[in-house]
Amino acid sequence: MGQQNLPNSTISLVLGILALPACCFYGIFGLIFGIIAWVLGGGDVKKYQSNPGLYTESSYKNAKAGKICGMIATILSLLFIGFVILIVVGAITHPDAYDQFFKGFR
Repeated sequence: MGQQNLPNSTISLVLGILALPACCFYGIFGLIFGIIAWVLGGGDVKKYQSNPGLYTESSYKNAKAGKICGMIATILSLLFIGFVILIVVGAITHPDAYDQFFKGFR
C-alpha cells in the first residue's frame, strides 16, 4: 500500500495563495480565504504528524505552506479591516478634519 496525498493540502495551498492578494479588497475576501486555508492546512498537518508514513511529504509541505499563507493573510486582513474602521470612525467623529485632509489632494 503506497502513500497517499493529504486530502485538503492542495485546496489549503490554493486558498492560502489567493488570500494574500485578496487582503487588498477591504480585507473581507482575504479574511475568508485565509481562515479556511489556515483551518484546512492545520487539520492536514495534524493528520500527517499523527501518521507520517501514510501520507506523502510533498502534500505535507503543501498543507504547511497553505496554513502559513492563511495565517499571514488572516493577520494582514484583520489589520486592514481595523485600519478601514479607524478611518470611517475618524471621518464620522471629525468630519471637518477629514474634509481639510482631503482638500490637499484636490
